[in-house]
Amino acid sequence: MMNVQYPGHPPLPLEVATALRQRFGARFSQGESVRALHGRDESIHAPAAPDGVVFAQSTEEVAEVVRLCHRHRIPMIPYGVGSSVEGQVLATRGGITINLAGMNGIFATRSEDLDTTVEAGVTRRQLNEALKGSGLFFPIDPGADASLGGMAATRASGTNAVRYGTMRDNVLGLTAILADGRVITTGGRARKSSAGYDLTRLLVGSEGTLGIITELTLRLHPIPEAMSAAVCAFASVDGAVDTVIETIQMGIPIARVELLDALTLTAVNRHSHTALRELPTLFFEFHGSPASVKEQAETVQAIARRRGGQDFSWATRSEDRSRLWQARHNAYFACLHLKPGGRAFPTDVCVSISRLSECIHATQQDIARLTIPIALFGHVGDGNFHLVILVDPTDEKDMQEAEWINERVVERALAMAGTCSGEHGIGIGKARFMLREHGENAVAVMRAIKMALDPENLLNPGKILPAT
Repeated sequence: MMNVQYPGHPPLPLEVATALRQRFGARFSQGESVRALHGRDESIHAPAAPDGVVFAQSTEEVAEVVRLCHRHRIPMIPYGVGSSVEGQVLATRGGITINLAGMNGIFATRSEDLDTTVEAGVTRRQLNEALKGSGLFFPIDPGADASLGGMAATRASGTNAVRYGTMRDNVLGLTAILADGRVITTGGRARKSSAGYDLTRLLVGSEGTLGIITELTLRLHPIPEAMSAAVCAFASVDGAVDTVIETIQMGIPIARVELLDALTLTAVNRHSHTALRELPTLFFEFHGSPASVKEQAETVQAIARRRGGQDFSWATRSEDRSRLWQARHNAYFACLHLKPGGRAFPTDVCVSISRLSECIHATQQDIARLTIPIALFGHVGDGNFHLVILVDPTDEKDMQEAEWINERVVERALAMAGTCSGEHGIGIGKARFMLREHGENAVAVMRAIKMALDPENLLNPGKILPAT
């Protein structure tokens, strides 16, 4: 684990524990195993368990917990399914974790308006399962079956972002609990508004530091009339990335385009029992009418051929497409097996399309200097790529190499006017880069917003903003 020293904190007051137990019964737990489960995520960061966990079932219950914690100055951490990778759910200052998984109701789906209202604990798979037969789907797909509240809190995106945008673009409105227990509703169902500050966009991506999101109104999209998917191997990563850049610059409305390097393909083949060529590879998906899908695919195939692409392998049947994309979604877990007994140190950055090839090429040169296995893959259609750095957390050399490559790739992205995180978020893992990316004045504005909404620093303290 990363050598992080979390500040000490006083124990949970007995009167708070008693009040929560009386109100929630078995839905409040201070059991060691429950606390430990809620004190870790998919990150490399040292676990930090809360003092107790409340399993909430409604917005009103969350507000009750928040009001009690506010009165006693107890930190609060919202929790979905724990799939974050930058320490967002770690209780680094103790307090109460509020588990929202039980808030999994789908209140309304309005097909004529292409929107739905759901509770924060609904997962993306649950929503799309409920939408079957409606002709609609929710496209944001970060890979893990994350909760929609957590996806909004971290401004998640994933494989479909190049066509459908991120959570920022697909949350029309939300309900959130402020630090003192007040309930606010932001946005609405109108497709545009110029009425005041955009509080929805403020809370989307705030990682639970400004409010606890309990309900969401989401934009839905029609299921395309036709879809096809393909894989294409390349002799080099440069050829694959240049294919993506030309595709985007030509305005071809590709739905998904993913890059996996040779090491990732090796891991995927072992894990998913596929037989893909173990070379840098692009995964494509095309959406539209049968004619437009055919035209898009033929145009991209011609671009790839000029860039050294080695024959498309097509998947037009839905089961074949699902199998292909499931293998891609499992890439992270597949990579974990590259170092048996090791842990993943994941990181991601995002740059403009025009700098993507340069950024990835330089990153590969850095990787070649190291001894630990590092897989590279990502949503290159929007300039976002990931490194899965495999380490033995107890090995000082492994951790030094991991920290070095993480620092290098972030610094390079920032130098190219990119960002330290395209979709993983900040949490505790990347807070130290906030000043370098945004500058002192912008970070000061963020601190002012935090102080205005949470002056006692009770909502997910220690996340996003660098320590002062």
